[in-house]
Amino acid sequence: MPVDTSETVRFVPLGGLGEIGMNCMAVETSGRRIVLDCGLAFDGRNLGVDTLHADFGYVLDEPERLEAIVLTHGHEDHIGAVPHLLAARAVPVYGPPYALSLLKEKLAWDGPPGLEADLRPIRPGEPFTAGPFEIEPFRVTHSMPDCTGLIFRTPAGVVVHSGDFKIEEAPTDGEGFDFDRLARLRDEEGVRLLFSDSTNSVTDGTTGTEAEAHASLEPLIREAEGRVVVTLFASNVHRLRALTEIAKATGRKLCLLGRSLQMHARLGALHGYLDGLDAVRVPRDKARALPREKVLVLATGTQGEPPAAFARLANGTHPDLELEPGDRVIHSARIIPGNEKEVHHLINALERRGVEVFWKRIAPGIHVSGHAHRDEQRRLIELLRPRSFVPVHGTYLHLRRHGEIAEACGVEDVLVVENGAVVELSPERMEVVGAAATGRVYRERGQEISERVIKDRALLAELGVAMVSVVVDDRGRPLGPVDILTRGVLHEDENEDMLDDACDYVFEALTRSRRVQERPDDETLEIEAKRALKRFFAKSLGRKPLCYGVILRVDA
Repeated sequence: MPVDTSETVRFVPLGGLGEIGMNCMAVETSGRRIVLDCGLAFDGRNLGVDTLHADFGYVLDEPERLEAIVLTHGHEDHIGAVPHLLAARAVPVYGPPYALSLLKEKLAWDGPPGLEADLRPIRPGEPFTAGPFEIEPFRVTHSMPDCTGLIFRTPAGVVVHSGDFKIEEAPTDGEGFDFDRLARLRDEEGVRLLFSDSTNSVTDGTTGTEAEAHASLEPLIREAEGRVVVTLFASNVHRLRALTEIAKATGRKLCLLGRSLQMHARLGALHGYLDGLDAVRVPRDKARALPREKVLVLATGTQGEPPAAFARLANGTHPDLELEPGDRVIHSARIIPGNEKEVHHLINALERRGVEVFWKRIAPGIHVSGHAHRDEQRRLIELLRPRSFVPVHGTYLHLRRHGEIAEACGVEDVLVVENGAVVELSPERMEVVGAAATGRVYRERGQEISERVIKDRALLAELGVAMVSVVVDDRGRPLGPVDILTRGVLHEDENEDMLDDACDYVFEALTRSRRVQERPDDETLEIEAKRALKRFFAKSLGRKPLCYGVILRVDA
């Protein structure tokens, strides 16, 4: 694709459009580019993949063109892959102070050895220059502290990116949505294009507030007769602040379980978002000794992750605390689609042990989303009155529904695109001018895993594997019994007769093959043994596992 040298700007989504998470977009003009957000996603298929992120090939094919990374806020789906991009191209990283503190922690854990990252804080109302762009952050409300949208001044006009947002009139941290700044921008400069968060575009109404969540949680904690455990997203410092206040109001001591929760507590206090935590906090080794009615435990693991504190508490395997009949658990988080089975398994395990469990379906107010619902999305569009609109962050359904809101608001130029679309914007027009190669990079313990390996793991899990080994003489004739080993196909101790039949079937197939070809080589024999084994299982079981053949040739 030729380099754009005109007075246009191009936007190339590499992740986050057509899916939830893994947000990453290249923004470029006159041959220079930045990356806007650089996040992770999580693979729920239990194939050994810890995280995945966008393939950076598009921006790394010409690394000299990449001049900066700009972050809207500190959630993992926006900053989690930054260390991997910096390992390939060390450029300045601009972001809100809280996001940069989180990134510094990540770089210390798994960043490139010896990298001295150039981290540059940005603040609402203070324009800065990144690569070819002048960018001005503005404050938005979301489910973590210090979140921003971004105003880009480009050759094609003013472009606004909402970042992840919701609209709260009275946020509990006092950092309100910057309506006045956006209204002035609309009146003084106009908005050529708006990118806006589509995550909740299928949900009517408005999002609940953190103050409402506080009001719902407090009576459930106050009325509890035993210990109370609240499991929550560690990054939701607003909720952590509310629970600190509730602990103080109800005379309970606060115990934090989970490394990420402790990190956000530390950074939240450092940045001034948590006051009074130390006055009610107790270390986990002392929480066990306190009277049950005096303990409020906060735990990570809202999605049922086996190593996390919530799962270990539910299964009775946590080393520091054991729940008892009469204790209460509050699941103050959204259950991400695909994780329902794991979470409900833990809820059932707790209920069997006499622990009372509350979650959003039976107590709706105990969690509120960090993403705008349809009325708030409409409000932002009506506030800015953009000439053009592109929905971001969501599956195609979410993007399409958000686009319909913009059309209903009178925006005539609405473009719904997915990862890889090259969107070109000029003062007069907006259109898709090409397609960039995109993909996913899978990682296990930080190391990249080939997509072919992931496919093999998926097939092994779905089909099982069978291996046949045969000893042949120097002329390719089978000399002795065929041996078959299976995993995930059938239980060998319970199916000895079937495996004996399979061995006979493969032996006969190889004998027949020997009559056709005088001196078959090992590769030919391996292929025939594998095909014969597949035919046998297809006839016997109605399915074909992954099959492999091993030929051992000896002198007769």
